Amino acid sequence: MLVIDGTNLIIGRAASQIAKKLLEGEQVHLVNAENLVIIGNPAEIIEHYKQRRRIQHKGTPERSPSWPKVPNMLVRRIIRGMLPWKRSRGKEAYKRLFVYTGNPKKLEGKTLETSVVKSVRRSITISELCRNLGHNA
Repeated sequence: MLVIDGTNLIIGRAASQIAKKLLEGEQVHLVNAENLVIIGNPAEIIEHYKQRRRIQHKGTPERSPSWPKVPNMLVRRIIRGMLPWKRSRGKEAYKRLFVYTGNPKKLEGKTLETSVVKSVRRSITISELCRNLGHNA
């Protein structure tokens, strides 16, 4: 079981590493998911995710892709994009992923893997992004 602290991690790099571990058969717990960072112009990032949420399938709207507003579900969806989702090994790997906002009590005694990232001027955290998408927390 691998426990990763998401504080100040760049989401794309962290997600690719987590996807590799999941495909190798490990169970991954990601804590503090709301503190992951997306690098870039915050206004453009917010508009990009708002546009993703507006995509509708013309014939049957219920078949449209789902992009959540809740931080831990959004991070889970981003990591899912790096797995071979249409194959059984990708779906099995996705079941081994656990994403939490904050640090749950059952994982408080565990050692957390962290990575030091330089502070980047133009970035936005997942919690700020979700707040702009309409999540109230």
